[in-house]
Amino acid sequence: MKVHYTNKYLIDPQHPVTINVIGCGGNGSQMLMQLARINEALKKLGHLGLHVTCFDDDIVTPANLGRQLFSEAELGLNKAVAMITRINRFFGTQWTAEPTRFDNDKYHSLSQSANIMISCVDSIAARKNINKYIEREKRGCSHPDPYMNTYYWMDLGNTQAAGQFIIGTIKTGSTPKSKKKDEEIIDYMPTVFEKFPDMAKQKEKKSGPSCSLAEALEKQDLFVNSILVQFAAQTLWRMFREGKIIYQGAFINLQTLKIATINL
Repeated sequence: MKVHYTNKYLIDPQHPVTINVIGCGGNGSQMLMQLARINEALKKLGHLGLHVTCFDDDIVTPANLGRQLFSEAELGLNKAVAMITRINRFFGTQWTAEPTRFDNDKYHSLSQSANIMISCVDSIAARKNINKYIEREKRGCSHPDPYMNTYYWMDLGNTQAAGQFIIGTIKTGSTPKSKKKDEEIIDYMPTVFEKFPDMAKQKEKKSGPSCSLAEALEKQDLFVNSILVQFAAQTLWRMFREGKIIYQGAFINLQTLKIATINL
């Protein structure tokens, strides 16, 4: 059986594990709430928990209400600010909102780097921008302070009633001290562009912003984001709680209720 063991720094960090969530729409707003739950559980188990930074330059509109986790009272507010403020008040965290797009050219700054990158974006261009940051991290030497290194990139994407998530490694170093006889340890997992190289050649499907929830639901089903994020968050939880995973992602189809894992 193929197994990937979680990078040892994430299991026993000297600081809260840093996570960048890029995009705070359908997937991003749902992911932030699940990360808050993971953070709460980890701290109860003696772990230092998570520090999350969310990047998004968009504002809350009426079309976002219902499918995304925003309320009417937040209309006109920046999405990242609205979501992070609410989580900080509810869970007592001190997470950070960046009301701007993620800029790979600022990858050296503390506000841009993170141990785990989670992209919840809706365009190939945005993914390519994040991939530039990832490629720089791969080419660079490991920082003497593990707090500064990026170890994983998880990407989420979806269509109207289907979606997928995949997590890849940036910095390796997860091999355990001992392993079971039937285990084949996979230290390196390809990132989304390495696993699916044709993605970089795809053309953007341009569509303007929705004016209402009814119009938005024609593009994305009501529960596609929440179901996709639940599976992605469960994968992260297993990496922290059990210290290993036996898959690196999944394809999920809500019309057929079928799930196909992306194996190691």
